[in-house]
Amino acid sequence: MSTPCSVTRSLCILVAAAIAGTALPAGVAHAAMVGTPAILAEQQVHVDRGQLLGALERDEVREKLAALGVDPVQAKERVAALTAEELQALNARMADMPAGGIDALGAVVLVFLVLLFTDIAGYTDVFPFVKSRR
Repeated sequence: MSTPCSVTRSLCILVAAAIAGTALPAGVAHAAMVGTPAILAEQQVHVDRGQLLGALERDEVREKLAALGVDPVQAKERVAALTAEELQALNARMADMPAGGIDALGAVVLVFLVLLFTDIAGYTDVFPFVKSRR
């Protein structure tokens, strides 16, 4: 039969071993502030990749890729492997292309709507058929 002193001693050794085990180095954590530009750049990469993958989902793009001998699945894999700089450059080039950018008719309609709403609000007087609220 064990004495109370040996039970207490065993318990103390067990507690000391548990405390020593928690004191072992588990790794060093570094905390730092993450700036807004870093977050925005990361999000922009996701947006650019999504836009490019969305363009690859269109039927006319898939047909053109097939006509050029490119497998659409392989094209998606290559888009997934692009770096952030490559994605940004590719999306900028696509925006400059006629099919990817805004057309002249869209620009004219946009300017017309802006002028119409500013006429209605009373800031401009471009169109004689618009009665301003002022």
